[in-house]
Amino acid sequence: MKKNAISFHQLMFILFFLISSQFLPWSVIAQKKKKRSAPPKIEREIILTNGDSTSKYRIVLPVYPSEYESKAASILQEYLIQISGAVLPIIGADKARSQYEIVLGQNDRIDELALNISFNELHADGFLIQTDSMRLIIAGGSGKGTIYGVYTFLEKYLGCRLYTPTVKVIPRQSQIQLDEISDKEVPQIRFRSVHYKSTWDAEYVDWHKLSHDQNGERTDWGMWVHTFNTLVPPELFFENHPEYFAMVNGKRLPTQLCLTNPDVLKITIQNLRKRIAQNPDALYWSVSQNDNRRYCTCDRCKAIDEREESPSGSIIQFVNQVADQFPDKVISTLAYEYGRRAPKTLKPRSNVNIMLCSIEAYRHLPITEDTASVDFVRDVEDWGKISNDIIVWDYVIQFTNLLSPFPNLHVLQPNIKFFVKNGVTAMFEQGNREVGGELAELRSYMISKLLWDPNLGVDTLMNDFLNGYYGNAGLHIRKYIDTMRDAQQVAGLPLRIFGNPNEEAESFLAPELIDSYTKIFDEAEKSVADSAELLERVRIARLPINFAIMEQAKKQYTGERGVFHNVNGKWEARPAFRSMIESFTDLCIRQGVSRVKEWCTSPEEYRASTFRILSLGMNEHLAYGKKVTIVSPDSTKLNPGSATMLTDGKRGGHEYDYNWFNCSGQNLEVIIDLGLVRPVRHIESAYYHFAYWRTIAPTKVDYFVSTDGVNFNLVGETTLLLPIDQYGGFQRDVISEFETQQARYVKVLAYSIGNTPDWHPGAGQPAVMSIDEIVVE
Repeated sequence: MKKNAISFHQLMFILFFLISSQFLPWSVIAQKKKKRSAPPKIEREIILTNGDSTSKYRIVLPVYPSEYESKAASILQEYLIQISGAVLPIIGADKARSQYEIVLGQNDRIDELALNISFNELHADGFLIQTDSMRLIIAGGSGKGTIYGVYTFLEKYLGCRLYTPTVKVIPRQSQIQLDEISDKEVPQIRFRSVHYKSTWDAEYVDWHKLSHDQNGERTDWGMWVHTFNTLVPPELFFENHPEYFAMVNGKRLPTQLCLTNPDVLKITIQNLRKRIAQNPDALYWSVSQNDNRRYCTCDRCKAIDEREESPSGSIIQFVNQVADQFPDKVISTLAYEYGRRAPKTLKPRSNVNIMLCSIEAYRHLPITEDTASVDFVRDVEDWGKISNDIIVWDYVIQFTNLLSPFPNLHVLQPNIKFFVKNGVTAMFEQGNREVGGELAELRSYMISKLLWDPNLGVDTLMNDFLNGYYGNAGLHIRKYIDTMRDAQQVAGLPLRIFGNPNEEAESFLAPELIDSYTKIFDEAEKSVADSAELLERVRIARLPINFAIMEQAKKQYTGERGVFHNVNGKWEARPAFRSMIESFTDLCIRQGVSRVKEWCTSPEEYRASTFRILSLGMNEHLAYGKKVTIVSPDSTKLNPGSATMLTDGKRGGHEYDYNWFNCSGQNLEVIIDLGLVRPVRHIESAYYHFAYWRTIAPTKVDYFVSTDGVNFNLVGETTLLLPIDQYGGFQRDVISEFETQQARYVKVLAYSIGNTPDWHPGAGQPAVMSIDEIVVE
């Protein structure tokens, strides 16, 4: 018998199988075939670290890693130690291969074709996190992409969190086990900057993928904004060449540049070239308007602006000419205030960046839903049609009162999504340049996350932060946020970045609502009473409500919610108010809060200003409630009843929007009728000075008395030496003591500086004089 011949028994078995199979249901045969053909299950689950603090895995870097790739490897190694106790060695791709690898960076061990990726698609900041058989791959773009990928892996897949630079969560896992991962992220917003001081931390910057450094600086930018005065300094050129500067109402002023003057163009290019030579690595260079509205209206500038139907016409024409001289740099300019509207026909050069600012927009509704923002929405859309490089400068806090409640969290995401939809590729979110601010930690966290991915679930994001940062109090603080937001939406009143707590007394800061917020925070404090650290965080979150209570009390001044109440016929400071200012200031100082207003008023200055009110008291002096006649300014142009502010007994504090009588650009001359002739020996008045807002104290104050209202005798004169620091804010009391005089009429004459001086950014505009109580004793 031949070796390969089929035996009779084998042949009979085959015939039996073929015949019998005709009578079996097909489904049974299919099932049998399926069972037979199913491959054995292969486990692809990755066990990065074992339960005994050991690991088979190595971290593999490219043979020639970049600085950022090496840093990413160290970060991953360190956190895996903290999480599991296992130390994974870092090796180069030129070492022996293993199936147990974490492959980092743009690595030769990554088969781009097999994984259907391209490193080029990741650009600078994008990354890929992917499991490949038993390997884990974290590959990043040419910039910090691999670092961002590592931090995302730690957060998204291992549960780590960095809520603030000092509050970090690292869950302990003796065994790190991974399911299949395929995660590719490339940001739509390429430049992401959050202007909160709490974000100025090296790890926070990298963890949350921000574009500034640990000092808040933007290293890609050689010059940032408002640079006209830097490029063509008025102190060097204005005296001899006023024609270089803006023509405003027929007069040359050093407020802006004359953008059609050829010498201005030459000087700008020359000085910019010098600065670029000093910092050649910087890509972006700002050639942009100063921070005021006093632009040039000379015949040549005006002709361009009229043709383009916007003052941006002369700006873009000028900036384009500058950009032509620096083809390898990006020249940035502002579309801000008077220059916000896009030009009709001119288009920015390809290397011109447009910085579009939302300073006028309200914050109670998303920009696209607010009828008051229709023009701004149009401007964003119009610039998006003619420019491929737009950065939006957005504002997310109340600047006049940095600690004031400001319920705008619900508009952050829709606004960012609107900007992205219209071609915005860069965002600068201006929060608080100082330490602190209302819910600063939460705002910083949410904005950072949304700039990277505008489509994140906001509720999940907020709840994760609140519960992680405030512990058991997180639910209470979420209730506070939601209650305030709902109240604000029901009221439907505009939310201004230059508002104050008294504006909102008919809205989300109504007395009954403040009582509700107070109860919520009482419960929040109780829920974390056993943790000094969490309790401190909750009390910091409560600061804005206490600030609102104090500011509303200052305006109301007397009564149940005022500063003073009447006890047995005598005005006394309410103990609760006095106690609140002390604890408020102490907590601000402990937290490191440096300002309660943008540019001015430290916590100590705020306390001093408030103590000034307490010390002066509710004084029913001789002029209290008496008739006031305003000689200057024109009383017909003032709000009805405003003169009563001068003798209502209420003293002004750090906020110039209430309890201060304001007149613009003119001397103040008022006469008070005491009702009958009385002995007078003391006259005083107070003035608010904050030059940045054009609120400038008088140069001189004179006091007069009279018995008949016609013939007045000078009894006191004071000359004031004004500081030229535009960022300092203070109250100045002007007091005159003299020998007793008989008088029925008292006249106060305060001399205004007139228009703001040339050194002021708003040069030539009427200066505002603010005065509060005129006290006569």
